[in-house]
Amino acid sequence: MSLASDARGIAAVFAWSRVRFTFAASLGLGAFLSLLAVIPAYVVIGRALIVGFAVVLVFGLFEQWPQRLPPRLARWVLQLIGIVIIVPFAAWFAYWATTGGQPRIGEDQQVLTGYLLLTFTGILFAPWLALGAMLRQRDAFAQRQALAFALERSELERKAADARLRLLQAQVQPHFLFNTLANVKALVDTGSAQASTVLDNLIAYLRAAVPRLNEPSTTLGNEVELVNAYLTVMQMRMPDRLQFAVRIEPHVQRYLCPPMTLLALVENAVRHGIDPSETGGRIDVDITRSQSRCHINVVDTGVGLQANSRGLGTGLSTLRERLLLFFGPTAQLRLLELQPHGMQAAVEFPILEAGA
Repeated sequence: MSLASDARGIAAVFAWSRVRFTFAASLGLGAFLSLLAVIPAYVVIGRALIVGFAVVLVFGLFEQWPQRLPPRLARWVLQLIGIVIIVPFAAWFAYWATTGGQPRIGEDQQVLTGYLLLTFTGILFAPWLALGAMLRQRDAFAQRQALAFALERSELERKAADARLRLLQAQVQPHFLFNTLANVKALVDTGSAQASTVLDNLIAYLRAAVPRLNEPSTTLGNEVELVNAYLTVMQMRMPDRLQFAVRIEPHVQRYLCPPMTLLALVENAVRHGIDPSETGGRIDVDITRSQSRCHINVVDTGVGLQANSRGLGTGLSTLRERLLLFFGPTAQLRLLELQPHGMQAAVEFPILEAGA
């Protein structure tokens, strides 16, 4: 055994709770025996303390040694046998220590009676006290095991949530890329003079956006930059059919969220609200704070929910799961039908600041 393990073993034997219990039990036993003795009470109590701590020492010794026992020998049986054997020797040592090395147990009947009474009382009570200590130790071990299992389960749940979040983010990446490439193809097919400009902006945008898809979190400030770039590209594709405005309170920019949270809302408004509309429409993005929660509202004047019966599509369903995994059950995503047409996507979640 190493020095470190030896030190831990000694510390376990003389743990404060065990020392305190032994001191109290030995003090009570010594006080009781002093009522039957003619010698000073402190001498009797001192002898009881010596026996008590000898019992603790043997109890702790056989608690850890030997490390391996024969298959049919339980450790608690070994501990009880050790206690019963040590009590007579500890009682003799107690008399020897309190009489200046002259116990005279075999010479004085009164001393012999006291010795036998201390030994008998020790053998009678020590095993029961040891069994009580074993039960308390078993309960404490069970509690530690339950706590360890709870921590392990919590860690496994966290890892599963992280894996689920990474999977959902991986689903976002091809979904977004296919949509943006389809937009470029539409410009090329129509021979738009803005195709080259849009493609340049799109390449610059993708260079900034794609690396962030695999990040565990981002800030709303970064999200706003991506959304502004995305809407600029979309406005170039349909300049007469899309207007937009993005507003964010300055102190909200450092709040954390899953990557592509705002983009998923805006892209959904473009694809399912503005694109299907013959006249196009407008998208307004507002990000504010109310007390300890952040609010994102994306409003479009497109065709609305009833016109395309979209409900929560793949992108928004994935976003809802990502928000729940990132923020917990207090995160919310709601879709509201607007009159005469259009839709509002409202997201609400607790505030998490970058670097906090």
